[in-house]
Amino acid sequence: MPITILMADDDEDDRRLTQEALEEGRLANSIRFVHHGEELIDYLRRQGAYAPPVEAPRPGLILLDLNMPRKDGRAVLGEIKQDPELRQIPVVVLTTSKADEDVYRSYDLGVNSYIVKPVTFEALVDVLQTLEKYWFEVVELPHAGE
Repeated sequence: MPITILMADDDEDDRRLTQEALEEGRLANSIRFVHHGEELIDYLRRQGAYAPPVEAPRPGLILLDLNMPRKDGRAVLGEIKQDPELRQIPVVVLTTSKADEDVYRSYDLGVNSYIVKPVTFEALVDVLQTLEKYWFEVVELPHAGE
């Protein structure tokens, strides 16, 4: 059963390339996009524009950029992993930062995986196919609402 992927990234090109990579890789999962950390929290808590459940299906996986306006990925990651209603959702940091500090801090905050964004489109397709296979075929995820 296809699972919704929610990507939080302020870079329009990265969002577009991710959408194209999912299509290129023929991945069965739908993807939704938010542009900054505050919007991600609104989506997850179904607030504002995301109040109707049809506008915000619970994601089975969150792809999170660290460097976003309004509320960065580190702050959002901390909120998600502290919230009993949200902390079961796997979060994968997908960012340009290779800094050890960001890697360690992300894992300290509870991230499930940390991936540096690939520089080529083909590598992005490979990464997303690997993510899909691992998160949706190999591991057992909690069902929404449990």
